[in-house]
Amino acid sequence: MFRITLDEFTLSISESLPTIFSEYREHAKLVEIFESRDTDVSQVFLAVAKNANWPFLIVVQKRSTGAESGFHPGMLLILETHLLFVGVEEHVFVYNLETVERMWEEQILLGFWGWERYGHYVIMSAEVEMAVWDMYGKKLWSTFVEPPWSYTLDDDSVYLDVGEKKFSFSLLTGPTAPTW
Repeated sequence: MFRITLDEFTLSISESLPTIFSEYREHAKLVEIFESRDTDVSQVFLAVAKNANWPFLIVVQKRSTGAESGFHPGMLLILETHLLFVGVEEHVFVYNLETVERMWEEQILLGFWGWERYGHYVIMSAEVEMAVWDMYGKKLWSTFVEPPWSYTLDDDSVYLDVGEKKFSFSLLTGPTAPTW
């Protein structure tokens, strides 16, 4: 298990349940276990604790065992708003760590790649989607992309490269029309 401490929060992540999972579960305020339709699955264990206390949030997400696919779990903690963005395979979630509740969940196509924070924005990269939320968890926009794709940011602009095509648009509003 890996533990990362940021300010007052400790984030733990493991590719298996800890041996004291029942004790974690007993002390947590919110425990969510997400199943998978796949029969060949492993699980990702995520936990959030405050200071040196037991975790108050536990998320267990089943995922296909093909970790070599490049779809690795990811978390982004926004300390100012106490929001935790989580991505695992085809699911993304946002948890409010003050009220200890899931604010929303979305399913994405093919697979989650990662999170990036850029000022007041949270950017999600996925196999065929780019999406942006504000730091309060409100989704601003999303767009379909086709691999291979990448982006760069400058001030409040996104420069999106999709194959041979290049696009630029506002980070706040996203593309104004379908890009393809």
